[in-house]
Amino acid sequence: MHGPAMPGWLLMALCAMTGAYCLLRARGRTGEERRAARAEALMGFGMAAMAVPAAVVAPPAWGWVLYTVLFGVAALRALWFSRGSGHHLHHLVGSSAMVYMSVVMARPGAGGHGSHASHAMAAAGGVPLLTGLLLAYYAAYVLSSGARLIPVSAATAGGGAVTAGGPPAGGWGARPELALACRLTMGIAMFAMLLTL
Repeated sequence: MHGPAMPGWLLMALCAMTGAYCLLRARGRTGEERRAARAEALMGFGMAAMAVPAAVVAPPAWGWVLYTVLFGVAALRALWFSRGSGHHLHHLVGSSAMVYMSVVMARPGAGGHGSHASHAMAAAGGVPLLTGLLLAYYAAYVLSSGARLIPVSAATAGGGAVTAGGPPAGGWGARPELALACRLTMGIAMFAMLLTL
């Protein structure tokens, strides 16, 4: 993506770690939870690959086509599975946003990386209305996900405080707050990537 190299590397590392955690989560799950975790891992690794600073490592022209096809298939898969789970609608939006960014970056003039970053950002553009709608969606998603992570003080029936005692029996992959934190991280990363268009 366009922009300074340091934030790009940080975004890439964050997305790669999120994808790795989603794979860990998928390993300990079955059925619907496993499908969702795999879709989130694909999104995390795909976002990590797209976040590599273009000024440092310029992707080949066919790379954007590969992203478009890969996330186009992921969007169709999410559409298919959205019949049974509303969470897959979010995967559909995310995969479609990745297709959109890939198409925008593949356009002639969008790949002009390097010292003319501001000119390249202006050339990349995209459709302002669509970019704005995606930014609004991800802003709302990030705010709602962040609100769900705010701890609520819990009390037992006798009025005493409930304390957490280490990871649950299922291991680190079974912690729902970490899964939500990963989704929040990917939402923030998608918002940041859309801002660079």
